Amino acid sequence: MRSKILRLLEIATLTAGIGLTAFYVTARVAGYLGSRAAIEQIETATAKPPAAPWQQPKSSPGHAALAVPSTAKADLSLWSPGRLRAYSESLAREFPPPIAVLKIPKIHLAVPVFEGTGELILNRGVGRIAGTAAPGSPGNVGIAGHRDGFFRGLRNVSRGDVIVLERREGTLRYIIDKIEIVSPKDVSVLAPRGAPALTLVTCYPFYYIGSAPKRYVVEASLDNEARKHNQRSDLLNSGAVQGEVRK
Repeated sequence: MRSKILRLLEIATLTAGIGLTAFYVTARVAGYLGSRAAIEQIETATAKPPAAPWQQPKSSPGHAALAVPSTAKADLSLWSPGRLRAYSESLAREFPPPIAVLKIPKIHLAVPVFEGTGELILNRGVGRIAGTAAPGSPGNVGIAGHRDGFFRGLRNVSRGDVIVLERREGTLRYIIDKIEIVSPKDVSVLAPRGAPALTLVTCYPFYYIGSAPKRYVVEASLDNEARKHNQRSDLLNSGAVQGEVRK
């Protein structure tokens, strides 16, 4: 009798295992097909200029126009199907000029930075968190992005990696010095530090189903050489402005 019960339990466990395996494979295939379909839709949309693209900022004397990365070159391979659809839909919307372009060479990321963190902004790019420093000014620049979109690759960055923030006024180079996981209520990571800094924030875990309970935070400091160069540029620009005033 006991052996019969054990045999039945064995069969039930095996059946459940096969069922779970089939479910997992089906979900993976469906996710892959959904992602490919969304990527093909985006590639078709970006084969020609969007109907209402973001406006390119005009160049000013002494400053080159900001080179915004082409949407067709965005790495979408790790994105969720839902985020791909949202990004594709955002291509038809009009946006204000981006304030910068964020680049992380290690993960081949190049994404426009907009003001604010509304859903439409984060579907199209990443956004500066209200109340944090503006790019190029003293303080801590806070930038948020979706974990299943542009910021999914943050899981592969490490201390010592380079982050570049390109502005019309010049390029800022940061070095990652800390990565931590915090509560959504912990806003201390956005507080000003002793030196110019950059903080990237996204939800965590990266593949969590539903509303993620934590935040993944990448903290970086302005590179010393870049800081010196930036200070020299500020002095030169200040001198140029004073010269114009004297005229």
